[in-house]
Amino acid sequence: MRRLLRLLRILLVAHRYGLDQLVLAGFKHRWLRVLARVLAVGRDLSTPRGVRLRLALQSLGPIFVKFGQMLSTRRDLLPLDIADELALLQDRVPPFDSEVAVSLIEKALGRPLEQLFEQFERTPVASASIAQVHFATLPRAPGASAQDAPRDVAVKVLRPGMLSIIDQDLALMRLLAGWVERAWADGKRLKPREVVGEFDKYLHDELDLVREAANAAQLRRNMDGLGLVLIPQMVWELCRPSVIVMERMRGVPISQVERLREAGVDMRKLAQAGVEIFFTQVFRDGFFHADMHPGNIMVSVDAETFGWYIALDFGIIGTLSAFDKDYLAQNFIAFFQRDYRRVAELHLESGWVPADVRVEELEAAVRTVCEPQFERPLKDISLGQILMRLFQVSRRFKVEIQPQLVLLQKTLLNVEGLGRQLDPELDLWSTAQPFLRRWMRSQVGWPALREHLRREAPRYAQYLPSLPRLVHQALEQQVGGRDRDMQRQLLAEQRRTNALLQGLVGFGLGVLAVLLVIALWDLRPF
Repeated sequence: MRRLLRLLRILLVAHRYGLDQLVLAGFKHRWLRVLARVLAVGRDLSTPRGVRLRLALQSLGPIFVKFGQMLSTRRDLLPLDIADELALLQDRVPPFDSEVAVSLIEKALGRPLEQLFEQFERTPVASASIAQVHFATLPRAPGASAQDAPRDVAVKVLRPGMLSIIDQDLALMRLLAGWVERAWADGKRLKPREVVGEFDKYLHDELDLVREAANAAQLRRNMDGLGLVLIPQMVWELCRPSVIVMERMRGVPISQVERLREAGVDMRKLAQAGVEIFFTQVFRDGFFHADMHPGNIMVSVDAETFGWYIALDFGIIGTLSAFDKDYLAQNFIAFFQRDYRRVAELHLESGWVPADVRVEELEAAVRTVCEPQFERPLKDISLGQILMRLFQVSRRFKVEIQPQLVLLQKTLLNVEGLGRQLDPELDLWSTAQPFLRRWMRSQVGWPALREHLRREAPRYAQYLPSLPRLVHQALEQQVGGRDRDMQRQLLAEQRRTNALLQGLVGFGLGVLAVLLVIALWDLRPF
């Protein structure tokens, strides 16, 4: 009954914001399109469709808001006006009762709050659809002096009952996705059931806060020594799937540009540092923070780390293989060299384009999309928009765009937008090009060979002493295999020979029997 009532509410909201027109107009069946026109009578649907969709998702609650946020990253599937509007969705919901939060923390960590923290702020500092955050102070460690300041931490706790709410709404989304895929003219290309499945994985990953803590630990280890970004340290003994405790970070939100200027932060240097951090995570580590919107980034104004970025919220992380990194770097370099044939060849070499596509056709399509970009000043060229347009061209040729690249394109758009908010004159290509070229050089030639040998040396050292024995075994198996093959051939030949001899003997005996009968017939008395 609850699911039925929820479905009814979804349909009423869809009708209120005219989403039925957005959906029914694209259906294959003519009678459904006629129904859309009938339902449109008497309603004002002059508001742009993207705005209506965003408002509808906001009214349906936080799970649908997160679904809209995830959809906004799939610019390879959605029209741009809808994707741009969904990107405006804000994941802000009222906090839940602090007493409930305290109860959940005590249950997860197995101790009363007074034993866990010296001080705990019951008013949350941040609240979202999945979790909310409270500031707290850890007690002094045993043996610490009175002058030692206790550690300040942030406590993130999941909202109660989220799993059942998510599963209920996901079941409805799967049902609606099945209807759309069967009845909508563009349903198969948009793959609504696969999109819902991707969202299912994304949400359930966010429900495990230990996973987020592990992501933060990996990023902190990767960024150590770069001197540009701070990642909070996890208090692992106080981390559970529903509660994590981390170092409290202090800084100025990056969206407060005037405060940063007043503090003396060099905005141009800050913008360039953001680009360097992103490309380091992508091309050096293949492990990048994929939710880099202004709400998750602060800037340190402490003397020791002045002007450093502070990253928060590590629920969404992107990963790239060596193949992905090589594909991206060569695409960017080929684009800025206007080598569109190389861009087309990279799409074909990736194996994502059907084999029957002619490289000349793909080259012409890429040139048509990319060449107008060079009519603009270099500082106004967007790498994120380039990548998005390449994906759109690829869609015409039935290319299966990889999810990790779509996530990277969304993050690149965030980085560009943030960088140009800090410094409107930021030339992203001039900042990124030296990094890309250094990375490409590191992948070919003697430096790459030396690095590969260095990484593989422990494995070689392990296998080298046993190499003669392994070679001997391999040769024995090969020789033994040849011997067995020869034995099988000899046995088969022997069987054929025996069969032939048996046939000849039988034939000879038959001939003798016939001759004997003839001879006896001639000797009979008359």
